Amino acid sequence: MDKLLIRGGRALHGTVSISGAKNAALPELCAALLTADAVTLKNVPRLQDVVTMEKLIRNMGVSFTRSEDGVVTLNASALDKPEAPYELVKTMRASVLALGPLLARFGKATVSLPGGCAIGSRPVDQHIKGLQAMGAIIDVAHGYMNAHLPDGWTRLKGAHITTDMVTVTGTENFLMAACLADGVTILENAAQEPEIPDLAEMLIAMGAKITGHGTSRITITGVDKLHGCTHSVVADRIEAGTFLCAVAATGGDVLLENARGDHLDALLDKLREAGASVSTVAHGLRITSTGKLKAQSFRTTEYPGFPTDMQAQMMALNCVADGSSIVTETIFENRFMHVNELVRLGATIHIDGRSATVTGGAKLSGAHVMATDLRASASLVIAGLVAEGETTVERIYHLDRGYDRMEAKLKAIGADIERAR
Repeated sequence: MDKLLIRGGRALHGTVSISGAKNAALPELCAALLTADAVTLKNVPRLQDVVTMEKLIRNMGVSFTRSEDGVVTLNASALDKPEAPYELVKTMRASVLALGPLLARFGKATVSLPGGCAIGSRPVDQHIKGLQAMGAIIDVAHGYMNAHLPDGWTRLKGAHITTDMVTVTGTENFLMAACLADGVTILENAAQEPEIPDLAEMLIAMGAKITGHGTSRITITGVDKLHGCTHSVVADRIEAGTFLCAVAATGGDVLLENARGDHLDALLDKLREAGASVSTVAHGLRITSTGKLKAQSFRTTEYPGFPTDMQAQMMALNCVADGSSIVTETIFENRFMHVNELVRLGATIHIDGRSATVTGGAKLSGAHVMATDLRASASLVIAGLVAEGETTVERIYHLDRGYDRMEAKLKAIGADIERAR
């Protein structure tokens, strides 16, 4: 099993290219299931979750080709197996995104209840309720969602859907399903993350009629069919945020090519308040830092608030910054599993329910640590880059699910890091 060996204490300098977003690529791969025409996606990241989605789509009978420069072409004209079996999706929550497109185009779908990181409850009940509002009949049994249309129906029906909570994948599922439904669908309390409007723009390029994407109220007017398109996946704001935190903590001067500052306002505010300098430049962001930072308290919430996917990385920064901070996690109840590993490196953190008090100014020292989930992995890498001596991060298969060759990118900007068996 692979691990990372990190020898800390080196400032980061140079240029790093930010890959396409995992959380945009996965629903957009599923969106290709809505048409019998070829769909081409550019800037698709090389991630384990993308490989898993590729296997899932191929298993359905979809042709799938990928070039070395991240261009993927899919053709679902021969799709004959509208199923997502457990053995292919047990490690990836995004498998649920196949449900809406399959149901909309084929009138039936069998999708395993999804897996993924063990960071807390992420129920699919909102997906089921929304699709049921559009007329779907969905039974959950033996670990599967079995969905079909009522007798005599050929398509889903437009509906007014208000979710009990903001759900990114739920919004994406309804958005895709509604494109081929009869009538108008209105999504209230819709997620506003940048990956949502990116998916909507892809669907519009395929012939969908969508307005309001990027707001909490999205309107979709169903069309008879969708056609193929070429679409470029938006840059990964979480990868960009992770590199920003790494440079802020270690010190240095790095240009992040393709990074979108307008997708990271909440994080950029905290980094600037902490003492780093972040500026928008042509085709990206530039960060400079002395490594001397002030701790920042923050509370995770839905976009455009501070992202839960950046909580662990910012906490790692707070461990070495001057002063104390309070980090409050409101999205997932189990998202402090990285704390014990940061403590092994010398951090001082006390957890009280959904809040963690971080006493900054820690002199971190290298140790063996174990990744517990995707973003926890990234926080341990950041801490290792700062720590004195060698840090070994085990179980980095979590990291590979969401970061495109992270160690290679860090090495290119001056980190002393390598992958080992």
